[in-house]
Amino acid sequence: MYRRLQRKFVAIAMGSLLLIFIVIIGAINIYSYYYMNNIADGLLSKLADNDGRFPEYNKENQTGHILWFNYRITPETSYETRYFTVKVFADETVIDTSSIAAISSEQAEQYAEAVLSGGGSTGYHDTYKYLVVEQSDSTLIIFLDRYPQIQSFRSFFKISCVIAILSLVIMFILVSLLSKRAIKPVMESAEKQKQFITDAGHEIKTPLAIISASNDVLELNHGKTEWTESIRNQANRLDTLVKNLLSLSKMEEEKVQLVFTDFSASDLVWESVISFEALANGQGKHFQVNIQPDLTVTGDENGFRQVVSILLDNAVKYTCDQGEISVTLQEQSKAVSLEVCNISDTLPEGDLNRLFDRFFRADPSRARESGSYGIGLSIAKAVANAHKWKINVHRGGDNRICFSVTM
Repeated sequence: MYRRLQRKFVAIAMGSLLLIFIVIIGAINIYSYYYMNNIADGLLSKLADNDGRFPEYNKENQTGHILWFNYRITPETSYETRYFTVKVFADETVIDTSSIAAISSEQAEQYAEAVLSGGGSTGYHDTYKYLVVEQSDSTLIIFLDRYPQIQSFRSFFKISCVIAILSLVIMFILVSLLSKRAIKPVMESAEKQKQFITDAGHEIKTPLAIISASNDVLELNHGKTEWTESIRNQANRLDTLVKNLLSLSKMEEEKVQLVFTDFSASDLVWESVISFEALANGQGKHFQVNIQPDLTVTGDENGFRQVVSILLDNAVKYTCDQGEISVTLQEQSKAVSLEVCNISDTLPEGDLNRLFDRFFRADPSRARESGSYGIGLSIAKAVANAHKWKINVHRGGDNRICFSVTM
């Protein structure tokens, strides 16, 4: 139990950190990419306004604005920027590659043809960002080399991811080491609760035995009466409750030694159905059984028998009058699935998983009539968890409630 709680604590902490890192690193890199693109758009706009050339530098109107950052065109901008232009007239094409050394006139013409055939007005072609400007007598295409900026962006992205991964690894180690200290108060509280249940259970056994023995003496001396019968019934109910609480406590402490063997789940479910069938028929309820033969399960046979009995007992108790209880056992995707469904007029609202909580009862008045304490399903879940089986509950149609165990 504590290991599961510790693993859940570590998982929640690391999941939260991972989400924070994704948001922070994603926001920084998205903004970097946006900033890089807008710088390129600003430079292309300057070139487009001056027919493919940088204007002579002056201190006025040389700034741009991107979000809350400003960028400035300096006297060195025209020398630092690598670009080339292609101007397409009706009868000729003028190519200017004087501001770049990596592109020849033939390559520039091929780039222009590719851009014009694509039909876009701006975008990237290889590592060059382009802008298509329609003029009165020609089409001007400006290509801006962004290779250094793209490489810097990729390097920054990789470094930020590596730093994030290393940080997560370090945080995982720290959280794993400190998680025991974080959940220590919860562990101590749970230990005290379990110790109280164990001690109280053993202490109650002695007065219960004395009450039962005294009741037997009264019946021998004065005969059975409604009062002695009531004492016996209540003593038996309390004895059953104590045994269930002790059993559940041992299950959660993982002190129960489970004996894993291969056994016939089909035969065991049939036996359990037969044992409850007479009780159900006596209350006007009937079983609808669909059990696939020769299904074998690996686990603790007594534990599985206990789970089946709890689910069948629960179905018989809470099925409405003249209702039907369906029991299905079949193989599904290399697993064996048991499903017990019944029609009930006391389905709780909201999350049905509350039914697995201790002492939770959808209808307390109905539970008092049936002698239920609302602890049986908690034991079934504890047994299933000990086997690493999946136990679930869901609503079906026509006020049906279904419990399923996947093994």
